[in-house]
Amino acid sequence: MTLAVRYLAARTLDTAPARSVKPGPGEVEIAPAYVGICGTDLHIFHGDMDARVAVPAVLGHEMSGRILRVGPGVQDWAPGDPVTVMPLRWDDSCPACRAGHQHICQHLDFIGIDSPGAMQQRWTVPASTLIRLPESLPLDRAALVEPTAVAVHDVGRAQVAGGEKVVVVGGGPVGVLIALVARATGADVRVAELSAHRRLLAEELGLTTWDPAADDIGALVGAWTGDAGADVAFEVSGAAGGVDTAVDVLGVRGRLCLVAIHPRPREVNLHRFFWRELTLVGARLYDRSDFERAVALVADGTIPADRLISKVVPLTEAPAAFEALEGGGDVMKILLDCTDTSPDHDYGASA
Repeated sequence: MTLAVRYLAARTLDTAPARSVKPGPGEVEIAPAYVGICGTDLHIFHGDMDARVAVPAVLGHEMSGRILRVGPGVQDWAPGDPVTVMPLRWDDSCPACRAGHQHICQHLDFIGIDSPGAMQQRWTVPASTLIRLPESLPLDRAALVEPTAVAVHDVGRAQVAGGEKVVVVGGGPVGVLIALVARATGADVRVAELSAHRRLLAEELGLTTWDPAADDIGALVGAWTGDAGADVAFEVSGAAGGVDTAVDVLGVRGRLCLVAIHPRPREVNLHRFFWRELTLVGARLYDRSDFERAVALVADGTIPADRLISKVVPLTEAPAAFEALEGGGDVMKILLDCTDTSPDHDYGASA
């Protein structure tokens, strides 16, 4: 018997038997190994996305695993191949797709939100969503490729260049990943984060951090930039205060990249935008090139994925893991171990 974690209602999850779905034409069946719990999963858990999510819903889109079966017509993939999934299905016909922006298709199926996700021991997806992983990359670390792809896309959208001064507001998993990717691009980076635990982790990774509750951020930015202000700020906190900080740190013609999902409208200092000719850039999801670079960054250790994993728990402990993340504290990234030890778990032939 294989299992799946299902969202039933606000703050209600269960673990239930799941039926293996034979892959059809152009599909593959994967055995997920590890699945990360992300901020979007927590939004769903809180009930904030009930208008979009059809219950019971299998969540999860940060994953790694191996192919079990391939469907008819699938080429270049074989049982046993290590993979992650770019969890996007687009219609290729809407105005966004026709303009070349398939990742923000106007009728996008985000797999793990709009359709069943990876928090299960058997998962059938289109072969077109697969991203190959190197055999040398441990699968627990590979589960962080998807959030790293988010960071790669964000840094690209903000057009971060070598030598620029960058402030990341919010030092959670995505914030730290953005800081690491920006640093790898050659930027000089600071991370503003309230949590002492997260600041310590960022500092252990060689990042300089500020505490917005105790530090005079304005004075620090002035001393760091010679009163010019930062070139780029990333708002990753999702808080009103984070928006204010991200706007205030920017210098003339600075760029603010909005990464966090804000559940309600925020007040923004538009006079600051006018006075300094600031630019606001939205960043959502990723494309294949972002994923491929993310794989390379995790595989070569530029992204120390193992340092970001707080704990790994069995799939059956998913409800407790969601509660732990919701409580904050000394937790960064929790992975669910989806390993299936049943006798029929083998890497079979084509379906």
